[in-house]
Amino acid sequence: MTQIELKNVSKHLGAFGIDGLDLSIPDGKTLVILGPTGCGKSTVLRLLAGLDKPDSGRILFDGRDVTDLPASERRIGMVFQNYALYPHWTSKTNIQSFFLFKKKTPELSREAGEKLKKTSELLGVEIEYLLDRSPKALSGGEKQRVALGRCITRDPSLFLLDEPFSNLDARLRERYRVELKKLLRQFSVTTAYLTHDQTEALVLADLMAIMRDGKIVQTGSYREIYDAPVDIFTAEFLNPDTFIKALNLIDSPDGSLVGFRPSDAVLSSEGTNGAYACTVVESRKLPVRNDSLIDLDLAGKECQIRDPSGGLPQPGSKVFLTPLRWFVFDRSTTKRISVHKAE
Repeated sequence: MTQIELKNVSKHLGAFGIDGLDLSIPDGKTLVILGPTGCGKSTVLRLLAGLDKPDSGRILFDGRDVTDLPASERRIGMVFQNYALYPHWTSKTNIQSFFLFKKKTPELSREAGEKLKKTSELLGVEIEYLLDRSPKALSGGEKQRVALGRCITRDPSLFLLDEPFSNLDARLRERYRVELKKLLRQFSVTTAYLTHDQTEALVLADLMAIMRDGKIVQTGSYREIYDAPVDIFTAEFLNPDTFIKALNLIDSPDGSLVGFRPSDAVLSSEGTNGAYACTVVESRKLPVRNDSLIDLDLAGKECQIRDPSGGLPQPGSKVFLTPLRWFVFDRSTTKRISVHKAE
């Protein structure tokens, strides 16, 4: 197992880059780096892999400075979006490719055979039926499995995975996410995983790092970040239910902004202390659930409430909204000031 650290790392590639980035991946944990396109996720991966060298800062593996160490000497296992298999080799040869670039000896051949056997056992029975096929005869899911097997045979100190399920259909993505999580737990290999898919992050992450404009905005478990986002961007970005508004924002009398999630408020027909008067714009049932989604007008602001009771108030009716849990943000910096819960 290996602890990975990036310390004050900067790398600029034209208009894109990262600046003064600090990041730590604990031994044996899976860190999912999540962020919008162009935020710098792939740059971080390339720096960890040794494919790019930082303009400044240091990269440490278990306290050892590997900043100037080439990719071939970092014991990295990588799985890319396109899997990058050797097209004219069988799956078996692809899986054992790490050994094919070394001087052939009886000991090396024995080790390669043992690694193939162990890898096949870990990946399950299905891999046995793929060993004699070339990549062009494999489905997307099968290629992904072979690419993962190739990583495992290297005994990597660090797994790097760049959206390896993006080319699979929804059913296969769901299946292979769960299988990958089992494998990562079994190996306890330190892992950096890049994705923009929040469901994938929920399934795989021990820790998450939210990136924006070349910087790490916040790190922590999904629950830690969801319950206490550092700013409005993070609160709005971390939203696995894409069909529901991430955050309602309303003005506060003291000049700050109050934010609450659609599931963290209730509606009533009578006003109470702390309730906001609203007008119902639209209400509808959520698919395959009893919940309803209610759009509201709150003093000209659009708000949305998720009601687990399934109630459908009529458009135009007057209701009162009471937040049960809310954040207070600084209007100018958008940073979170505090978190509150109703008593």
